[in-house]
Amino acid sequence: MAVIKPQTYMNRSGEAVQALLGEGFAAGELLVVCDDVYLPFGTLRLRARGGTGGHQGLESIVQLTGSSDFPRLRIGVGPAPPSADLPAYVLAAFGPEEEARLGEVIDAAAGAAYDAAAEGLTQAMNRWNRFGVEPEEE
Repeated sequence: MAVIKPQTYMNRSGEAVQALLGEGFAAGELLVVCDDVYLPFGTLRLRARGGTGGHQGLESIVQLTGSSDFPRLRIGVGPAPPSADLPAYVLAAFGPEEEARLGEVIDAAAGAAYDAAAEGLTQAMNRWNRFGVEPEEE
């Protein structure tokens, strides 16, 4: 298992993934970790494959590898206000409430990534895909 942080801009993540695939890694062995503005802050979603949801980093990976068949861990950063500039929003500092929970969210995301590598994606999905989801009111 290896943890790799690309030194490219997010919207060029495909270059780093393409290089890993060229080194002998298989797409299914990767776990791409990214933010997600469509999930509430702190919510985790592990998936074996899927679409890009408009995420430029995921779009770069799909474009350069020709496949969306790679596991991903999406970490909710909360929805942007309707009139917000999306790139500015995701690069902005968290508010005080989010900042107070950030350590917990990072620890949970690290746990989800570790479990995906150690126990397999299905078990990790069963354990972590409810993290950060508010219980439904009865």
